[in-house]
Formats: sequence, structure tokens, C-alpha cells
Amino acid sequence: MIHKLCLVAVILNIFSAGTNLAEPVRLATTTSTDNSGLIKALLPHFEKKTGNELHVISTGTGQALRMGQDGNVDVLLVHEPEAEKRFVEEGYGVNRRAVMFNDFVFVGPESDPAGIFGEQDAINTLKKIFIGKHIFISRGDDSGTHKKELFLWEKAELIPHKSWYREVGLGMGRVLQIADELDAYTISDRGTWLALKSKLSLKILAEGDINLHNPYNIIAVNPARFPDINYLGAMSLIAWITSVEGQEKIGKYRINNQILFTPNALNN
Repeated sequence: MIHKLCLVAVILNIFSAGTNLAEPVRLATTTSTDNSGLIKALLPHFEKKTGNELHVISTGTGQALRMGQDGNVDVLLVHEPEAEKRFVEEGYGVNRRAVMFNDFVFVGPESDPAGIFGEQDAINTLKKIFIGKHIFISRGDDSGTHKKELFLWEKAELIPHKSWYREVGLGMGRVLQIADELDAYTISDRGTWLALKSKLSLKILAEGDINLHNPYNIIAVNPARFPDINYLGAMSLIAWITSVEGQEKIGKYRINNQILFTPNALNN
């Protein structure tokens, strides 16, 4: 822990000493960090501390990782651990660090025709939706949320049918809007849900399963593979967001006094 904190301090001191890179830091991150408002809240603090300009590209985790594989961004903030590990093992990324976590929740109409209210088992939740053939909106976009949903269907040993299962290929915010319009069920990260729930009639109906845990990690694109990326800029973001200051900013970001993301960099 001491060594990590020392490394963070050294990097932040370098970048707070008046260094201003002409080249911006290109961050590919998930729609959940964007839709929730977290990145917008963090961005000015990072830029003021380091002098680096941050360009944010909001997309699904799968697309973010592909952008990293093509060397089109400098750093990734994503939430699909197995895909992230492969990304690093295959030589595309370095310095993967834990940043924060939240969880996924099942939301649906208040009438709850599937009867999932109060359910704490994700598999039982899906089984009830499956048996009743209730409309379920899937992101269908290779995002971390989509991958989690597919994992749960596979674990439940169920194959949803297209007559009631709708893959829309859109981000979390739009999926919640569609589910609201159709009185349908979906799975959402808690952060995006909390940011948008005041505009929706949907309710959280099932939550609390360990299988719904949702960790976020940050990864620099490998400069040995892509010499032209802004590696120092990427490392300045990694250092800041995992520092005491960055972690405090994440922990203090709330909507209606509810924490959207729990910082955990200093515990890893």
C-alpha cells in the first residue's frame, strides 16, 4: 500500500508542477459513468490538478476495449473483469487498477406482472420473467452490462425468446427510457438508475445478489504496442483517480444523498 501511494504521489507531483501536455488524454469509458454524471463531476478536478485536458468517449465496455486494441484511445475505465484481463494478457493494456464498484439492479413496472419484487436471487428473477414471457429490454451492445446479463441467462440455463426479449443495441440511459415506455423489465447499473429514476416510472424490483456486483477498473493502453499514445497522460489519470483525492471525489458524488459508486482503489 505504501509503495502504491508513493507512486501516485510522484506522478501527481510531476503533473501538478506546471506540465501541460499539448496532446489531450483520450479516455474511453462506459455509458454508466457518463450517464450517471460521475465523469462530468470528476473531470474539472483532474484537469485542474494535472493541467491535462481530458477527452471522454462514452461507449460500451466491449467497444471501449476494441478502441484500446486499435490504439485509438490512451486509457480505459470499464467494468467487465474477464474481458479486461484478456486485454492485458494479450498485451494491449498495462497498469490495470481497481477504481470503484456499484451493483446491478432489476427494474420494471410498478405493477410487476412477473412478481419479482423483493427477489434477491438474480437467477430466480430471470426465471420468473422467462416463465411469464414478460418483455425484457437488453442493451445488446457488448457492454459490461450486456455481458453481465448474458452471463446470468447462461447461469440460469435459459435462452430468452425474441417474441418478448428485445435487443436494442443502445446505452443504458436509452434502454431505461425504452423499458419505461413499454412497461418492460431490464437490468441496469445502480449509478445510471439513480441518475435517471426521477424521469422514469420504473421501480427497482430485485437486487442484492452477489452475482450483481459491478467492479470498475482503469487500464492504460500499452505504449510498447502503440508508441504514439499519450501514455504519460494516461498514467496521470490513473494516478489521480486512484489517489486519496480522486477516491474521495468518487465517494462524495451523490444524487439525492445516495452514493452511486463506492471507491476501492486504496483497498487493492
